Amino acid sequence: MARKKTDLAIVNRSFWPQSQVIGEGLLQFAEQAAEHHSVCVITQADGDLAGLLASKGRGKGVQVRACKSYTTSASGVIKRIAEAVFFMFWTFLSLVCAKPANVYVSTNPPVVVPFIVGVYCRLFGARYVYHLQDIHPEAANIVVPVNGLLFKLLQAVDNFTLRHADAIITLSEDMKAYIQKRSGTERPIHLLDNPSFEVTPVPMEQRTKDIVFCGNAGRLQRIPLLMTAIRDYLQQGGKLQFTFAGGGVHAPDVEALANAYEQVDYLGFIPATEAAELVNQHRWALLPIDDEVTKYAFPSKSSGYALSGAGVLAVCGEDTSVARWVEQLEVGVVCPADHGALVKCFFSLEGRGGESFVVGDEVRERLLIPYFANRLRDIVFA
Repeated sequence: MARKKTDLAIVNRSFWPQSQVIGEGLLQFAEQAAEHHSVCVITQADGDLAGLLASKGRGKGVQVRACKSYTTSASGVIKRIAEAVFFMFWTFLSLVCAKPANVYVSTNPPVVVPFIVGVYCRLFGARYVYHLQDIHPEAANIVVPVNGLLFKLLQAVDNFTLRHADAIITLSEDMKAYIQKRSGTERPIHLLDNPSFEVTPVPMEQRTKDIVFCGNAGRLQRIPLLMTAIRDYLQQGGKLQFTFAGGGVHAPDVEALANAYEQVDYLGFIPATEAAELVNQHRWALLPIDDEVTKYAFPSKSSGYALSGAGVLAVCGEDTSVARWVEQLEVGVVCPADHGALVKCFFSLEGRGGESFVVGDEVRERLLIPYFANRLRDIVFA
């Protein structure tokens, strides 16, 4: 057995500063671990990540193994798959060179890279923690149907990774139950919310704007439904104003709506810290999500919405993890993903401006980036 050179390897294709929230959480995790352990980060970057970290006074004691990134969330599926395979080989080569005793790996990219980590750890006697921020191939299959044989193969590969992990992390009870049912794993499964930046909520009476959507306008966010419902609502004389920020495959549709109606603004992509402040100016924040995908994922923007104090307008079925989250935390309302119901909901919000949706201190703490980083450290080094 090869002698271990590194105590911990953190494997995630998106890292700081490209991934401004999760990337920051992973960087804080790496920095904390590096105080007492040797740590390397295996990732992708546009430029000299090690040099950038040094120039910003970050990542002290953290070794960086970064290959060049070529795609974004708006890139085509084939390109993203090709890059995932490329990153898979980079990961295995980097692990062999770093010889870590412990590995943290997440589903970015999914299935193949966690599997490679699992194979490495089995071959070289290392341990790993598997963080499922979404469950694949199921989540991907909703966007682009996967060939039946390939789907089962990917499930089998991921089940191997799940059954041999020392610990598993995921986002919701629904995801935990699905992981256990699908894989039969008996490994401990920890629940950890997606984190967000700290923001001081503006009192509701001081908020000057109505409804905001801030995040990826992707294939699972019901953007076509939102566009038609907002258009119908405005044509019927609706008074609310809508703000959209972020990129994604449906960004052109959002921009077209903004060009057609003065009550709709599209700001394009903005940094995460600016996005948090933008949400803080609005009374309501849109959280649309495909019902089926809530079994396999949880919208990352939810934590930022809750911390901002804006009322969350979840557009999904009532029997979903997202709807239960909104109702249990008492942070907003749930509207069925139906055109007529959504138009009616917009009209009902015109008279609801004085409510408070500020979460308690305990909930606030577990939604922040430092808590996320601390929990990762505790789980990995348990």
